[in-house]
Parts: sequence; structure tokens; C-alpha cells
Amino acid sequence: METVFLKKGEDRRLRVGHLWAFSNEIDTKRSPLSSFAPGQSVIVADSGGRPLGAGYVNPASLIAVRMVSRKADETLGPDLLRRRLADALSLRERMFRRPFYRLCHGEGDFLPGLVVDRHGEHVVCQITTAGMDAHTDELVNVLDELLHPSSLLLDNDVASRDLEGLERFQRAALGDAPEEASVEENDMTYVIPLRGGQKTGWFYDQRRNRAALTPFVRSTPGCRVLDAFCYAGGFGALAAKNGAGSVSFLDASAHALSYARRNAEQFGADVETLQGDALSLLADLRRDGRVFDIVCLDPPAFIKRKKDARQGLEAYQRVNELGLDLVRPGGMLMTCSCSHHLEADALRNLVTRAAGKRRRHARLLFQGFQGPDHPIHPAMPETAYLKTFLFHLPE
Repeated sequence: METVFLKKGEDRRLRVGHLWAFSNEIDTKRSPLSSFAPGQSVIVADSGGRPLGAGYVNPASLIAVRMVSRKADETLGPDLLRRRLADALSLRERMFRRPFYRLCHGEGDFLPGLVVDRHGEHVVCQITTAGMDAHTDELVNVLDELLHPSSLLLDNDVASRDLEGLERFQRAALGDAPEEASVEENDMTYVIPLRGGQKTGWFYDQRRNRAALTPFVRSTPGCRVLDAFCYAGGFGALAAKNGAGSVSFLDASAHALSYARRNAEQFGADVETLQGDALSLLADLRRDGRVFDIVCLDPPAFIKRKKDARQGLEAYQRVNELGLDLVRPGGMLMTCSCSHHLEADALRNLVTRAAGKRRRHARLLFQGFQGPDHPIHPAMPETAYLKTFLFHLPE
């Protein structure tokens, strides 16, 4: 293999386990990035020529190299894929009795550029980098060997592939991937859109955070719940199962709302769906004097890039102010952010400030993160993206 050399002093992050080397950290005089093909396997070495491990390179990407091993001779291929995925599978099977979880979480499972979700007998993969894309056939074979799924869907229609110079597409690599599937979580079954859904079909990362709401639903007779940015109704449908009297779902997607309604109505709750721009709909609810016992806010990442931080922070602030105004005295506000650029303290503080402006007390009852099937790489703060807070707003 050819070698990519780092500039002097740029090896520190990689030595503690970080898996990315940025283009401005590469010694392009000794290893011109233009000389490498996208996805090419390489040895990564420090400025003194000492090997740091193996990875793959993409000269067109800001993240020029992604590490796959600390061993210089261990390249990405069927053997490494099989070992890493078998290890990930063993870990999930220790945590979950049933096969409904994220099987591979990219850097958190030491396989950059790969996400695999397991929805029972159906598997969805998302490949976002040229290096991983070059091994698609090997990956499919390994997953077939390990899981024997009825179907495996390559859901590669994502914007991040544009940055890697890859085409977007969605196709079944094994079997006939259905339009929808059933997933099990927190002792209930949801129906989700598999082919036309968001991301890889379901957000398992919120599993434990959804469960944190159930004691408060059960203890509030006729509990009224607002599930904003609801997708297929993860929070609201679980509330319906646990005795909520009414659930209002709010989302921009009519398709997602149809699934949210199906998932909640099976439990006999009164279900309302509101489709459109979330900020406008939340403002309309406030203007109409609506209040709820529990308000859940789970918006998309408003801060996708660091340069969007100011505008994104304003969006988070506005959403949380509106959400807080819709909580009745004595009710609960659950607020979430999946943007790793928004630190947990910033999200907590903006809710605290919003409550203070309104002369409302707020007490923090629960702080959640992404579930254990979305492991955090301890050397990569970028992988710790989800934060969730449950506030009680007393009378």
C-alpha cells in the first residue's frame, strides 16, 4: 500500500484513537492527495514515517483519511468487515433480546462510513464514503452470512454521498425489501416506512429517552401529549400505549403522519395530526390557547455545519420557547437535539432562560443520550450527537 504522511504534530489525535485526518493535516509534498484514487486503502504515518495504522483516502473530501485499524497491514476488506460486524452483533445481542437495533454505527463501531439498522428480518444499510462504497459487495456478503436477512436495502440516497463524489440511489441488494416493516421497541410494535422513510427507517437512538416519559403518562389521567417533529410517532404512540387520552402529532411530512396515526390509534387514544412547518404550527397552537400535559420536541439537526451555529441556535431557541408555552402548569417538556454542534449545556441553558423569561420554574428530571446501539467513540466528540432533557414545569 501507498503511504499518507501527516504534517509534524498532526498525529496526536490519531494516537489517542480519533479516526479522521483532515486534508490540511496531510503533508501533501510527500503524499500529494491528487495522486490517490477515492476510496484507496493507505497506510497512515506520522511526519517521522512511523506507521499509525491503515485507512482509506478520498482526495476530494475535507476528511481526507478515515482510519480502519491501528495495524498498518490491516486494510478494509471482507476479513475486517466480518470481524468488526461480528463483534458489533455480539454486543447488540448482549443488550437486546430481539433483533431490532442499530447493528453498526460508523465510527462508534470502528467502521467509518457505514450504518446498518436491523429491523427484524429486514436490514437497511447506508454507505456514505468512497472507501466503504468500494466494498459494498463484500459487505452485503458478510451481512448475509451473519444475519441471513429476508431483505437488505441499500439506502444510499443521502446528501453526504455528494461530498464523496458518489451517486445517490436506493436498491435492494438481497431479497425484496418491502415498502414498510414492523419494529419492536419498549414492549410495543411500530409500523414504519422502510423504502420511503427517513434515514434508515427508524430512530432507535431515542429508545431509552422515549421510555423515560412513560411513568408520567401513566400517572396523568387523560394525559394530553404533543409529539412535534414526530416522524412515525415514536414518542406519541408509546404514550398512547401507556394510557394517554389524546395525542397530537406534528410533522412536515404527511407520509410520516399517516404512520404516526396508525401506530397510536391501535391503543384507543384520540389522535390529531397537524402537517406543515413546525414553527408555524406551534405558533398556531399557542395562539389558539392550546396546552398539553407533555410536549415532546425532537427536531432535525438545525446546526449541520459549524458555520450555521448562530442561525441554528436561534431556531432551537424559538422551538423551545414555543414548546414551553404549550406546557400546562405542572406538565412536562421533553426537548432533544441531534446536532453534535449544539452542546448539551447550550440546549439546557436556552430552556432555562426561556422559562426564566416567563417567570416559570423548571426542574430537570432526566438527561438522556443516544442509546447503546449508537456507541460513542471516546476519542471523537463528533459521535456524541444526541442529547435529551425532560423538564417538569410546576404550577
